[in-house]
Amino acid sequence: MKLVPVFGSIAILGLSACSHPPSDPDVLADYKSINDPAEPTNRTIFAGNMYVDRHVLKPVAVAYTDNMPEGVRRSIHNFTSNLEEPGIVVNDVLQGNFDRAWNTTERFAVNTIVGGIGLFDVASEWDHPHQSADFGQTLGVWGVGPGPAVQLPLLGPSNARDAVGKVAGIVTDPISLVSGGAVTVVKAGSGGLGAVDARGRLVPETDELERTSLDYYAALRSIAAQKRAAMVEDGKAGGLTEHVSVSPATLE
Repeated sequence: MKLVPVFGSIAILGLSACSHPPSDPDVLADYKSINDPAEPTNRTIFAGNMYVDRHVLKPVAVAYTDNMPEGVRRSIHNFTSNLEEPGIVVNDVLQGNFDRAWNTTERFAVNTIVGGIGLFDVASEWDHPHQSADFGQTLGVWGVGPGPAVQLPLLGPSNARDAVGKVAGIVTDPISLVSGGAVTVVKAGSGGLGAVDARGRLVPETDELERTSLDYYAALRSIAAQKRAAMVEDGKAGGLTEHVSVSPATLE
């Protein structure tokens, strides 16, 4: 029942994503690379996000990175990533990437059972590399365009397609569908830990980008758009990606 408004939004998204684009080739290229008709509103939300980041999330993330031993941080990252694997399997299947789906299923089983409920990434050492997939990517693989840029409160730069994908991803995540207070608490807690861990790993990159960018908002918008476009192309290509050592630049 919850999927009805979600897919209704997808239909609206498909219409809005292709309405009245410019006809001039040069202008069309700029339109496709930016496509931010609600930029004033997005910049207002961005300013709020930056306030929360500078005064809450970033200080907590820096303190976490500075005071938490590297081994503990690695285990937290592994644990939170492991909880995302069932949702990745769902999207791999929806994209028709069945080899990836089986690989991720094996990853989840190995890391949950052998890796101490996901605290240790044993699966990568056993030639089962991590594969990323989400519902926004799935929509892109199905042919849904990104639509206009949006700035999501607390979540940062995105686009209309991926914003719908975030909602659908919550609805279709198998772990989110599991009932029980303990599961709910673990899922919520892991989300908070994952956000702090990811922010801590990205502090050097975002600090450098903010220092060197003439327009930090535009720079983040461009990077997010490029990353999501590349992820959609990766989903269309299918196949397993090779294992890459974890570094701030490779983390989502």
